[in-house]
Amino acid sequence: MVKLRIKEILSLDGNNSEITVEGWIRTRRESKEITFIEINDGSTINNLQTVVDKKIENYESIIQQLNNGSGVTIRGRLVPSPGQGQNVELLADKIQIHGDAPVDKYPLQKKRHSFEFLRTIAHLRPRTNTFGAIARVRNAMSFEIHNFFQSRGFLYVHTPIISGSDCEGAGEMFQVTTFKLNEAPVLDGEIDYTKDFFGKRSFLTVSGQLEGEIYACALKNIYTFGPTFRAENSNTARHLAEFWMVEPEMAFCDIDLNMDVAEEFLKYIFASVLEKCKDDMEFFDKRICAGLLKNLDHIINSEFIRIDYTEAVERLKRSKNNFEFPVKWGLDLQSEHEKYLTEKLFKKPVIITDYPREIKAFYMKANNDNKTVRAMDVLVPRLGEIIGGSERETDYEKLQNRIDEAGLRSSDYWWYLDLRRFGSVPHSGFGLGFERLVQFVTGMQNIRDVIPFPRCVKTLDF
Repeated sequence: MVKLRIKEILSLDGNNSEITVEGWIRTRRESKEITFIEINDGSTINNLQTVVDKKIENYESIIQQLNNGSGVTIRGRLVPSPGQGQNVELLADKIQIHGDAPVDKYPLQKKRHSFEFLRTIAHLRPRTNTFGAIARVRNAMSFEIHNFFQSRGFLYVHTPIISGSDCEGAGEMFQVTTFKLNEAPVLDGEIDYTKDFFGKRSFLTVSGQLEGEIYACALKNIYTFGPTFRAENSNTARHLAEFWMVEPEMAFCDIDLNMDVAEEFLKYIFASVLEKCKDDMEFFDKRICAGLLKNLDHIINSEFIRIDYTEAVERLKRSKNNFEFPVKWGLDLQSEHEKYLTEKLFKKPVIITDYPREIKAFYMKANNDNKTVRAMDVLVPRLGEIIGGSERETDYEKLQNRIDEAGLRSSDYWWYLDLRRFGSVPHSGFGLGFERLVQFVTGMQNIRDVIPFPRCVKTLDF
């Protein structure tokens, strides 16, 4: 007796071999003499049709529990299927029902539910076609991210989740403390954090970049891939409080090489997921976002446009487009501006460089004009920014000044400054929000639908 996943079974010939299948019932339909059930075990978006004859042992008692959602083990013979849409089907000899899902109580009865409804039952939504496909695509993309970097000699570094510094300087951080909120010790009118667990204020990290630079400045090329947190009070389809970040850091790397790696990385991931998740991607193209496969293929085969921020602003001004937000040098580009550049003007991904220093993070290397920094954002059609990165400032005095200008405390960054005191070298890196990448690849509209358990404003329970 062979126990196989359904993905493997569907690739077999129906040679009357005995197999055992484990999974959950997706649909059931009855005729006079037999009942047809569709079984899925999560290995593929496709179901295995199983034929249950009335002659089977305990048919009358079993059939009452063969409901959508029931967990079952079925033993039977795999034979060619006379029906359309499947090559093989299973003729059941014995059925074991592990857990029933009563029709009047199990919420996933309809073939299609709104994503808003499914967010209220996040513990059950992986059983639907859409969320099963998202999980498989997310898994494949995670694996290929590691493949990309490992095959190029990068080392995987686990950076801390608890941090004492703010990488972005935006202050939108979750604080970590062992103090009871109404019993925190006070000294000179302020909370005395020297008595807290770490002896100072601590937070959930917003990025592993700064710590990643430590290892890049010793091991040359590294990457991090882990959870990050933002306490941004924004309840939109684009924001999460907990999400995953991919962040490579490369020593002896300038902004141009940084852009090369970012472009190569995206093309590699897109090509890999089209190859490894063919059935799921066809589902997303058909049911979620028409033209998805064509667009991904177009990106894979395109050379990304590279322009600086100043040219981008001039192009936007000349467009005569009626933008909701103003276009002015010194202001950050909005999503509508990014989409215009990628979807209407260039019709392909765009990398924008050399942003005004006032709108970028303190660690970015200043250009000779002292007005702009060597930042780069990768923009893609439909989504806008998908990668943000820069060449890092390597000059001690300049970095010290930028920390002061940003209103940050130098004492929190003494170790970061030390990297510029001892053996400083050119280095660059970028960050990619993994959920935004999954969102782009699947065509899903809401970022809460591409992470297993979304954490956002006023949302914590399943």
